[in-house]
Amino acid sequence: MNFTKLIPNIFYEDIQDGLTLFKECLGFTIGYNGLDEQQPCCVLETGTLAVFLFQNKEFADKDRPEIRLHTNDIHTVYQQIVRSHPQFLHPNLNKVTLRPWGAQEFALRDHTHVCVIIQQW
Repeated sequence: MNFTKLIPNIFYEDIQDGLTLFKECLGFTIGYNGLDEQQPCCVLETGTLAVFLFQNKEFADKDRPEIRLHTNDIHTVYQQIVRSHPQFLHPNLNKVTLRPWGAQEFALRDHTHVCVIIQQW
């Protein structure tokens, strides 16, 4: 087997919430745009990473995911988010912190409780 990418599906009641977190805050760009479809969806990408966002209240009510993004420059990423979108800093991990497993991490959470942990090993 030869896999090249893992692309999580993330469901939102209002897909604009996902666009705010991933596009505006984290700098992803739209690779596939189905925002004008009857059931809005899109693929957001940055480098080799991608997420598939769907507007679906039923599934959004059932699952609020937690995903991790790895970086080689966590302090720069942290400073950019502090300056541009500090409201996304997770109250339980709102500063770069050395975790027991050896990674430096901080976390983001949008108002729908989708959580993105930024980490550097």
